[in-house]
Amino acid sequence: MRLPRILALLVGLFLALQPGTAFSVTPDEVLADPALEARARAISAGLRCMICQNQSIDESDAALAKDLRVLVRQRLVAGDTDEEVIAYVVSRYGEFVLLKPEFNWRNALLWGTPVLLLAIGGGYLIVAARRRRRVAVGEIAALSDEEKTALAQALKREA
Repeated sequence: MRLPRILALLVGLFLALQPGTAFSVTPDEVLADPALEARARAISAGLRCMICQNQSIDESDAALAKDLRVLVRQRLVAGDTDEEVIAYVVSRYGEFVLLKPEFNWRNALLWGTPVLLLAIGGGYLIVAARRRRRVAVGEIAALSDEEKTALAQALKREA
């Protein structure tokens, strides 16, 4: 009976000590309209903080992240759609601001280049190994008659 209690206590302690997602939105940024605020949170959760780089602007305490959160809310209040707000931020800061960039051929080239280079390197290694094997076999077959006779005599002496 004590073991389940101890396990429950340990699990509870473990869960209590886990870092949660902290939102850095200050009360002065929050919009009065709950629907617009929910849209703003959804948009800002997908935008990267340019200073922190691995946090969304919703999670970052950086001043630039706050400016971006305010910008997103201003654009929403002005009547922009979610896509228009994202397009506006991307036009100003580049595609790097997106935590999940859109798929396009430039991104495919960026992600595909290492795979392509590995395939080319692997192909080169296979061709080089085959060529080396052919050269080694060709050298033995290309012995002159005198060398073949000397080799045969040396092998007879060893046996």
